[in-house]
Amino acid sequence: MKKSCVSVIQYEKPVESVAKAVDLCNGRDRFKKGAKVFIKPNIVFWTKEVAFPKWGVITTSRVMEDMIILLKDCGIDDITIGEGVVTRKAGDMETPAHAFQTLGYDTLKKRYGIKYVNVMDRPFVETDLGDGIVLNFNRDALESDLVVDLPVLKAHNQTRISLGTKNLKGLIDIHSRKKCHSPDPEKDLHFYVARLADKMPPIFTLIDGIYSLERGPGFDGKMHRRNLLIASSDIFAADKVGTRILGFEPSDIPHLVHAAKNHGRPLDLSDVEIAGLPLDEISSRHEYDFPYQENEDVALPEPLVKQGIKGLFYRKYDTSMCTYCSGVNGVVLSAIRAAWKGEDFDRVEVLTGKMMAPTPGMNKTILLGKCMFMAHRKNPDIKEMIPVKGCPPEPDDIVKAFHQAGIMLDPAMFQYIDQLPGFFMARYKDKPEYDESFFRVE
Repeated sequence: MKKSCVSVIQYEKPVESVAKAVDLCNGRDRFKKGAKVFIKPNIVFWTKEVAFPKWGVITTSRVMEDMIILLKDCGIDDITIGEGVVTRKAGDMETPAHAFQTLGYDTLKKRYGIKYVNVMDRPFVETDLGDGIVLNFNRDALESDLVVDLPVLKAHNQTRISLGTKNLKGLIDIHSRKKCHSPDPEKDLHFYVARLADKMPPIFTLIDGIYSLERGPGFDGKMHRRNLLIASSDIFAADKVGTRILGFEPSDIPHLVHAAKNHGRPLDLSDVEIAGLPLDEISSRHEYDFPYQENEDVALPEPLVKQGIKGLFYRKYDTSMCTYCSGVNGVVLSAIRAAWKGEDFDRVEVLTGKMMAPTPGMNKTILLGKCMFMAHRKNPDIKEMIPVKGCPPEPDDIVKAFHQAGIMLDPAMFQYIDQLPGFFMARYKDKPEYDESFFRVE
């Protein structure tokens, strides 16, 4: 069996460490002089309101610049950085532009002659991935000679891990992203994610593990300084190794199970050669899930249960809840905690995503998002329906719905939603290992 090489090294020095990671897995063989290269970072979320919590959430600008320097040294001048940043409002081009500028991409453009694009502002190409799966991919990436995939080393609350393959989801349009969060129990999110790399040009993956993240993908997870780089010309092999470093077996990750089956690959590391650090010495369990209690008496995250909240059944999110609803989900839960005054709520149930079904006997049922409303607008099990029909739901409509249910959310928590990341960033203040300079281009 021919083995794919995956390098695993400590990040020690600018430029040199990325070059070492690439060379250990013979990655320069993919870097052909004169090639057209598309670099896909992982930016995920952004806000202009605060210094955004980046560690383990966003690809470092340090690794980005190091990779560009290496590509230029190999005689590659046609380099485009592209990402589809999630925004709360459709058509928001200012937030992605702010992200690119803040991360130093303007400086990279001037210094090295590269280009950068907001994927959402570029053409998409309808792409048949087989088994009835058709998604719209960014044309710039599809028409490149090589995609350099720069994901972050993170656990993910829906897909368990988010590495090379999952990072490619940022190359599809909004309609396709929503389609991936399918309620079909067979063709679910994991099924879709497993196929994202199948029709791409050759991919070189470098997982940026300078920082890692538990309970990702967002700023409310737990961030760690790891100083790791994982690289390979085989995206599936890189993902398997990254999974092990995050403390899981590849067989624990549904989309890797699908990918292995699709391509006739083993789920263990028998087809992988590790160059560099022994995995047993650097693996560390990264929890992916937020603890929840759900039974006939309660359905809430554990912190809300410990707070004593009763009479509210906020069902746990599933894989059918897309990024655009999940962006407000945490804010709603925080607002509920602040609204609790010690008196039981009136048996209120909150349903999200596309798969949940109402529970008979509830007094009020909040259908959060257009998908839930369309699925259950005529459901006879709902005693009093309180719909929030938007896609994504508007903050004002969410507040009104909860007020109607007797849960007096503070509207201010939604008016200042873009400042929420600052609350989480405060955890890392004055800790020198959480270094802002990794996200600047000097």
